[in-house]
Amino acid sequence: MLTVTCLHEIYPPQVADHPVYPPDYADLERAFATLQANFADFCDGAVMVDFTLEEDAYNPVFYGLEAFRDALAELLPAAEAQAIYQLLDREKAGEQIGNLYRDVGRRYILAFCIASATLAAVPLPFATMPVLTALQVSMVGVLGQLYGQTLTPSQAGGVASAIAGGFAAQAIGRELIKFIPGFGSVIAASWAAAYTWALGEGACVYFGDLMGGKKPNPEKIQAAMQTAFAEAKERFKGMNR
Repeated sequence: MLTVTCLHEIYPPQVADHPVYPPDYADLERAFATLQANFADFCDGAVMVDFTLEEDAYNPVFYGLEAFRDALAELLPAAEAQAIYQLLDREKAGEQIGNLYRDVGRRYILAFCIASATLAAVPLPFATMPVLTALQVSMVGVLGQLYGQTLTPSQAGGVASAIAGGFAAQAIGRELIKFIPGFGSVIAASWAAAYTWALGEGACVYFGDLMGGKKPNPEKIQAAMQTAFAEAKERFKGMNR
């Protein structure tokens, strides 16, 4: 199937947004007809779409998605068509893809959580904090690569700081509690694992928004981290006992 995109590039100068689909502009229709003629021997159908980024200010972002879905459905057997409908449902596609990436990301996050707990269990307040921070920054870099974002250590550190927000106090509290002999290190270890898990969940939300062409939402990220931290504290409670 021939899929023609970047439609807005040849909209009339006075047009600032997508029209009702399908677009009815002479230059666009002429270009589309020419492409159909040129590729007639190579495809069984053609459709116009224009998938843009949120900052491009075109609405909807996935212009022509329904037409694209329907055109694919016509070319596929019934079972495959149903799968395409489910995959390309505009309301669910982002969530489904995000869940797939997050499930993979959690495998990496868990490994970093275990390493963080091991470091935080050292009963010396603030001694392991730089190493632990570096470990968490590395995790953000790894998750970035999973979502197609290649980051330098400095950039990964910037992302970690940006999404951590109000969780900095948790890091300080984790170190201070080590002053309690024995029991303090156990609590610090479980908190470090929980914080690392929450940071990883926040990073997944952050990178998921970027991958979907959206601007990361700080409130959404913080909400995800708060929920993840509360759940992870129970999950990792007393893990070094």
